[in-house]
Amino acid sequence: MTNRYDRHIIMPEIGKDGQEKLSNAKVLVIGAGGLGCPVLQYLAAAGVGTLGIIDFDSVELSNLQRQVLFGESNLGQNKAIAAKERLADLNSDITIHAYPERLTPDNAIDYFKKYDLVIDGSDNFETRYLVNDVSIITNTPFIYGAIYKFEGQVTVFNYKKGPTYRCLFPAPPSPENSPNCSSIGVLGVLPGIIGSMQANEAIKVILGSEGVLNGKLLCYDARSASTYHIGIKRNGTEIKKVIDEGIKSDNPFYTDSCSNSIAEITASKALELTDAIYYDIREEHELPKLIYPDYKSIPMSALTKSIDQFRNDKIKILVCQSGIRSLTAVSVLEKAGITKCYSLKEGVQTLNNKIKSGYERQKT
Repeated sequence: MTNRYDRHIIMPEIGKDGQEKLSNAKVLVIGAGGLGCPVLQYLAAAGVGTLGIIDFDSVELSNLQRQVLFGESNLGQNKAIAAKERLADLNSDITIHAYPERLTPDNAIDYFKKYDLVIDGSDNFETRYLVNDVSIITNTPFIYGAIYKFEGQVTVFNYKKGPTYRCLFPAPPSPENSPNCSSIGVLGVLPGIIGSMQANEAIKVILGSEGVLNGKLLCYDARSASTYHIGIKRNGTEIKKVIDEGIKSDNPFYTDSCSNSIAEITASKALELTDAIYYDIREEHELPKLIYPDYKSIPMSALTKSIDQFRNDKIKILVCQSGIRSLTAVSVLEKAGITKCYSLKEGVQTLNNKIKSGYERQKT
């Protein structure tokens, strides 16, 4: 063991005891796709003793742009099985279980009970809410990661009585507002960055290290290589409700205890409002600039420190690059008791285009 993990063992923050903790750890990874691939590679290399991989999907040619665990020889093969074969070659000392099936309300609890920690590498809201609710019921911490075009998010939920996914997003958006990589694309290296961050959080949790992303969401923008944190507060009522009621097998979203979906608004509807205040929550360097004549700039990185600036009776429209950060921001504001908040659907460019087209019609 010394030769393989020597670079860990010589670190006083890890040492032999820490490496032993990694060897005894059992981690379940949901999805062996863009996020799951780097998570699995680094945890296997780090010597995590038992890895579980659940994925029903098969390797496709379009996956190879970012899912670098696989090669052309894996095309058509189940991802969980293909990942197990590759990881066994990377580290034959660990135990790897492949589950070539979909995670469902019927099997999730049984799977979670076998592992100490769950890492969510899924790409859909249905699975994320299922992972969240089962992690609460089984008292299993789970590490969340999400990507969108150039942006990514990482945090640790349900850790040491900390917040859960529903504390940040009480209920899922509508299906039409839930794009995935196949429909909107993603920068190929982004899953590697976010997945590596997830693996890093997993190692910190296993070692009991300080600085775990518990109660704060790390946001990363690949275009500017910038990061910032958003605080997340635990909502005990929702947690208790889920524990008391359990999972309804016919409804993996299970939103009985939650509010409605986060409010979104289209550019056309927004411009019909005469008394709305626009808030650009992007960082100051981001382009294009919002061309609306009167708006407030409050970067997402300063959101939690600027809550009082949103305390007014006006309709508040939050604008970001793509409509993803603004969804998060609206959720944070609602948790702070701010009402009449809307996330601008599809981001700043749609609003700019509507304003420009309206100006052009006036000229003609």
